[in-house]
Amino acid sequence: MNRALITGASRGLGRTLATFLANQGYTLTLTGRGEAALEEVRDELSQRAQVTALAGDISEREHRLALRRATSGGLDLLINNASDLGTTPLPALVDYDLKRLRSTFETNVIAPLALIQELLPALKERGGLVINLSSDAALGGYRGWGGYGASKAALDLISKTLGTELRDVAVVSVDPGEMRTQMHQEAFPGEDISDRPLPEVTLPFWAWLLGQPRSGLSGRRFRAQADTWETEGAL
Repeated sequence: MNRALITGASRGLGRTLATFLANQGYTLTLTGRGEAALEEVRDELSQRAQVTALAGDISEREHRLALRRATSGGLDLLINNASDLGTTPLPALVDYDLKRLRSTFETNVIAPLALIQELLPALKERGGLVINLSSDAALGGYRGWGGYGASKAALDLISKTLGTELRDVAVVSVDPGEMRTQMHQEAFPGEDISDRPLPEVTLPFWAWLLGQPRSGLSGRRFRAQADTWETEGAL
């Protein structure tokens, strides 16, 4: 039975992916900072899959150690979905509060890498796949998105580098595209984002990605809502 760990699983894309994988028969370990929301997801999905929910902050080492213990039987899939948007409303980069920027990098860059380090033995045991969630802000240089975009650009480079360094585990990054989520609403306070699609629009992409031979994936960058999903940054 396949086993997956999803961070940021209490809402938005993380919850959508948890539901998708539960329907595929995965055993799930879910984490997120919102305990009540995470337990709601666990209770819903426990009707169709084996689900463990551990609320906490992945930027804290004790929580990462708890996740390692929870996946000691091996891990097929790690989805680093948890992200910190940073300061809102989104400021110009020259005005960015540097303490807040460090916090964003801690969540979006350091924590995913640290979690990969902690879970690498479990991933190697099953020849696992790591998916790091990126953003088009990593490439765009958009006004106001400098802090968040820089953190996702760094995560892209980490993904590509790990793709060259690791042989027993595949690592990719995925830009899921704009979606109608709470995080996206926080980026556009007071604006109507109802024209953005729900996270479920990406499900065909995930079904395709998880069906690919892992030997050919590592180091690549994908776009879940593009006309062509693949071929950015293939090694």
